[in-house]
Amino acid sequence: MSLPYRSATLFSNSPYLTRSIASGRNEVPMSEKDQRATLEAKDRDELLTIASTLGGKPGSRAKKADVIDLILGLIADSEPAPPKPRRGRPPKAAAVEEAPVVDDDIEVVVFEDEEELASSEVEAEESGDAEEPDASSDAVSSQPSAGSDADGDDGEGGGRRRRRRGRDRGGERFESRADEPWSGDPVEVSGVLDLRDEGYGFIRVGGYLPTRDDVYVSVKQTRQFSLRRGDVIVGTSRPAARNEKNPALLRIDSVNGGAPDSARDRRRFDDLTPLFPDERLTLSSRDEPYNMTTRIIDLLAPIGKGQRGLIVAPPKAGKTTIMKQIAKSISENNPDVHLMVLLVDERPEEVTDMRRSVNGEVVASTFDRPAEEHASVAELVLERAKRLVEEGRDVVIILDGITRLARAYNLAAPATGRVMSGGIDTGALYPPKKFFGAARNLEEGGSLTIIASALVETGSKMDDVIFEEFKGTGNMELRLDRRLAERRLYPAINVDASSTRHEELLYDAKQLKQVHKLRRVLAGLAEGGSAGPGLEMLIDRLGTFRTNDEFLAEVAKG
Repeated sequence: MSLPYRSATLFSNSPYLTRSIASGRNEVPMSEKDQRATLEAKDRDELLTIASTLGGKPGSRAKKADVIDLILGLIADSEPAPPKPRRGRPPKAAAVEEAPVVDDDIEVVVFEDEEELASSEVEAEESGDAEEPDASSDAVSSQPSAGSDADGDDGEGGGRRRRRRGRDRGGERFESRADEPWSGDPVEVSGVLDLRDEGYGFIRVGGYLPTRDDVYVSVKQTRQFSLRRGDVIVGTSRPAARNEKNPALLRIDSVNGGAPDSARDRRRFDDLTPLFPDERLTLSSRDEPYNMTTRIIDLLAPIGKGQRGLIVAPPKAGKTTIMKQIAKSISENNPDVHLMVLLVDERPEEVTDMRRSVNGEVVASTFDRPAEEHASVAELVLERAKRLVEEGRDVVIILDGITRLARAYNLAAPATGRVMSGGIDTGALYPPKKFFGAARNLEEGGSLTIIASALVETGSKMDDVIFEEFKGTGNMELRLDRRLAERRLYPAINVDASSTRHEELLYDAKQLKQVHKLRRVLAGLAEGGSAGPGLEMLIDRLGTFRTNDEFLAEVAKG
């Protein structure tokens, strides 16, 4: 097709392509040699864009030389005197755009220098989500694929960008292009899916924390397979392109160990029916008769599947040690349970000790990490647990601790302007309450048990307010006593103040009568206001029996 009164394309020596639309006269065409030289100075992605704009259909794996020949041929069709194509010189990446046939008076914003272009890119990035520097929205939220142009324009390359004001492109902003060219070998990938509110996400290949190797998952893929946050994805990814920060997912092989198509029809956690816990998680073992912590918990504050337990502890009362023993006993005596230990704002050496002691998932965000990381890790762990429960699994989360998590949300969450006594924002208490409230026993099968620690007697008004907010939300409470710890009575459990709601569902009738009789004995020893005599007697008597059943049988005789 000939365009006698409009120049299709002019090539300049500047780093950016400048388009000129003339009216009423012919432009002097460039020679084929100059055109090819200009094309060779561009990259391959821009060549594909130009060819598509000119009406060509290059293959996604077409060689650069073929793309350049295609562009030159398309340009020749639109010029009055097309030069004969030249062959033989290996091409390099380039980007040229043909001016469409439009009215003479059009506005085209062209960035003439690097400084103006850079300012535009910064503006585009600031308009998106900037949560993580690498595997986050600054790599994708403002881009159509795993990390293309910063302003997210589709098919406009060569540094040339048009300002798009007041236009909401919706989900198209995050879609990956199916024919995105890439080079390298596909890589097998697996990890936990972390989704954003916009619909796209990343596969966390290094656990639950962001890394540079996390794999980008497009909105189209999440919708196609009804993916949810916390799903374990196994598939194949492609390497990141030159202007991308993260690899991109090519194929999904399995979701949570099953076929990808099966994920579409699964049930939702929030739609399931919660019940009181009615099946006990046994902590004590005949092989460890001297583990008094687990034996006392089984007697006075039993833990059931779906329990929402709170360990109320002052500083230096042995809280972390007790939680470690609980986690270890659950993993050893209940192998069918999926155990997850979440340590928030904890000391690094405690994390190492927990990982070496417990046979389960240990996820940690230490105190030297930002509050935003504490919150995001906790949310992803909870979502992973929900996905397991939806499959009918029994999951236990040991959280150390709920007070530090609430503090993290107080720092990370946007302020609502309503501040409670102690300096805690009212909006900061909802996310940890949502976390703790997720524990439940489900009628349709599966359960989520959460045992969390709460700090008291720290001298902080904020900690007291947080504890008061959570005090009535649990259905099991284990209280530790600092005075007992100061007397070196371990475990420093207040045997009178520790209990479980609806414990009759966790004991048989005979055991329930024996436990009630034991409680009356302990209450009589605590008439002076101290739990010390009762704990001393209980530890002493338990040491003479190998199991709790033998001890309760002896109590029934007395």
